[in-house]
Amino acid sequence: MTPLPHGRTAALAIGLGCDRGTPEATVEACLREALAQAGAQIAQVAVAASIEAKADEAAFLSLAGRHGWPLRWYSAAQLAAVTVPNPSATVLRYMGTPSVSEAAALLAAGAPDASALLVEKHRLRGPDGRNATVSIARIASPAG
Repeated sequence: MTPLPHGRTAALAIGLGCDRGTPEATVEACLREALAQAGAQIAQVAVAASIEAKADEAAFLSLAGRHGWPLRWYSAAQLAAVTVPNPSATVLRYMGTPSVSEAAALLAAGAPDASALLVEKHRLRGPDGRNATVSIARIASPAG
């Protein structure tokens, strides 16, 4: 866990991406792997985010609902305006932006740049062959 002043732990924003119809179990397994990589706990997640085109993705809606996370949706143009460490030509071709999970995590975290990413694009292929991606960003703490 990342310590903050006064003994609090960092609040995290997660960016989510997946193939259409990816099972919730695959998305959650990807998230848990990414959290483990960051040395973070699921309780630190404060918000989840993705691209507007995924606003009806059942796995995202169910996962956020179970954990009580607000979901933020961003347009392809909003996401494309964010500089990320791992842009993808394939994601650009299909989604109209070179990044979904990294850019969404950074936007939801209110982060000024990619240095806020604790976990860059973490990908998991589920047993059915569908892919999920999760990125984790530290939410900018208010000054003072």
